[in-house]
Amino acid sequence: MRQIQSALTFGIVACAILSFPCGALAQGKAVKSDDPGLKTGDISASSSQPAQFSVPDGWSVERREEATILRPAEQTNFIAIVEVGAQPDAAGAAAAAWKVLGPTQPWPVRLVSNRAGRDGWEAGAIVDYQVPPSLHTVVVAAPHLTKGRWTVLIQSSAEDVAERRGAAFGSVWDTLQPAGYVRESFAGRNAHKLDAKRVHTIKAFVSDAMKRLEIPGVALALIQNKKIVYEGGFGVREVGRSDQINMHTRFLVASNTKGMTTLLLAKLVDEGRLSWDQPVASAYADFRLGDRDLTSKVLVRQLVCACTGLPRRDFEWTFGRSRETPASIVFSELATTNPTSGFGSTFQYSNTLAAAAGYVAGHVLYPDEEIGTAYDRAMQDKVFRPLGMTDTTFSTDIALSGDHASPHGENLSGSTVPADLAFEYLIAPYRPAGGAWSSAHDMALYVRNELLTGASPEGPSLFSRTNMLERRKPGVPIGKNSRYGLGLVEDTSWGVPVYHHGGGMPGYQTDLLFIPDAGIGAVLLTNSNSGSHLVAPFMRRLLEVLYDGIPQAESDLASDATMRLGQLRQLRADLTTPPDDSHLGREYISPELGRIIVRSVDERRIFQFPGWESEVASKRNSDGTTSYVTIAPANSGYEFTANPGPGAQPLVIRDGQHEYRYTNTKD
Repeated sequence: MRQIQSALTFGIVACAILSFPCGALAQGKAVKSDDPGLKTGDISASSSQPAQFSVPDGWSVERREEATILRPAEQTNFIAIVEVGAQPDAAGAAAAAWKVLGPTQPWPVRLVSNRAGRDGWEAGAIVDYQVPPSLHTVVVAAPHLTKGRWTVLIQSSAEDVAERRGAAFGSVWDTLQPAGYVRESFAGRNAHKLDAKRVHTIKAFVSDAMKRLEIPGVALALIQNKKIVYEGGFGVREVGRSDQINMHTRFLVASNTKGMTTLLLAKLVDEGRLSWDQPVASAYADFRLGDRDLTSKVLVRQLVCACTGLPRRDFEWTFGRSRETPASIVFSELATTNPTSGFGSTFQYSNTLAAAAGYVAGHVLYPDEEIGTAYDRAMQDKVFRPLGMTDTTFSTDIALSGDHASPHGENLSGSTVPADLAFEYLIAPYRPAGGAWSSAHDMALYVRNELLTGASPEGPSLFSRTNMLERRKPGVPIGKNSRYGLGLVEDTSWGVPVYHHGGGMPGYQTDLLFIPDAGIGAVLLTNSNSGSHLVAPFMRRLLEVLYDGIPQAESDLASDATMRLGQLRQLRADLTTPPDDSHLGREYISPELGRIIVRSVDERRIFQFPGWESEVASKRNSDGTTSYVTIAPANSGYEFTANPGPGAQPLVIRDGQHEYRYTNTKD
């Protein structure tokens, strides 16, 4: 996604992308990672100050005295691990690493975000660079300090490669550690019970995090075996109002809907109506992909495995459509989508495929109904009602008419303010992938069902253990220690399997997790974009409390809060309001995304899309282009670029693997 943001916010891996001639790096002898004496796994970067890390399968490895360079099949892309010894600070270490690689650092530093030390490192940082958007690239360096010496990771890859191979890049990031360091493991330890003292500790952590991250409201639930040991809320539903969050307050849980959709699939397999290994086309005759051969091969389980090689096409609903039907969007969109990586070869997340999974299930149950209505009815009949989830709905109108948390984001001044709710309606046609509104109470019932593997706490089983566990089977790797199942992620980083999934829509960030070995689960719902900075520290703090882990979550939270403020300051410095509108027309059209109407309100410029709108600021880029950047709270950072030239110019926006061009229709 061409959004102005720190590399860390790209999620699984900080997508670092570079476009200067990488041939300048290819001076040593390259060896394949499967050559004799050099196996995929942990290796040393140098003999003087070694670091250990994982080499992705099939990547080539070039060894130098001070650096190790790893490359995927697209050989102009790489990760370099560079030893630079003693340096004055993280920025100096990054600059020294570029000198080792050659050529020298190609672009000015945009932002240095210091990070708390972890995984054996005493300190670290992320260094972002000012790369012209027309190059479709991003560059990132990550200096790591131990014993007074710096090791610097530099990732460089084209945007599309970073997205296709994000899991492989992420495995290197995940496993970079000082030589000899052994990550803390909770394997073999007995987890503590969530007694009143430990529940208080977790609640205090969440309350403190809200203040540091300026999150208006959080709903939290903690589950132990059959019992919900805590469920409640912190803060307010909306800034400027006094209504408090409680256990029944609805949030948009976004992609946490996926696991509930695969629970519906599991129930249909239990009933013999579907098979995990049944071709999708045999269950829904209108199912089509752009690749005809792939269409016939895709099985029901593979709609939600993130392993088919189909890329995300989220801009198609972000900008292009408003309240259309599931059939007109999901299946017509899939019919024009082709894979960009080999089937089963790498993690590629697809909301459209996950949505199709739910609609296929609904159609199997209620073939005479419109597929959206059929899915909604199927979820009520087979999932929500049996689990007692009475707060949960797919209707945004119903959710907003009752006890709900409003979405929030930062304005250009850095204040957290309510966001426009119009955007939340856009997910409706994709709702099996991310459209459920739910509460901490209802999501706790869902997580309790996971801990009980489908058994009812009061009587007969609701779902078979076999098909509950089928959803958790580790599939395509996301990183070194995590794999994607069917709407659930298995993470073994701490020696005990933790299953979890996140969910994010503008103004809402949510997470759920459960640890079967401990019989513990948790639900975390937030009503602000800044809630994304709480998710990982919360998981870590819960594990610390359960297993007497090394205290780390507090420092992670503190550095995340500092990084967030630094990003906001840098964003304000990058942008100009009112914008330079010399390259703007009054109306634009894109064949794939539809129309943008440019409105003037006093000195402000508004981009009106089919389903929502945003004020824009301008940004001058070093390649002579001008970017117009959305600054609406919760929807800031979408960047539309215009080339230099007299009068209104076409606008271009890119996600990881697609470019969309808007043509000016009215000057």
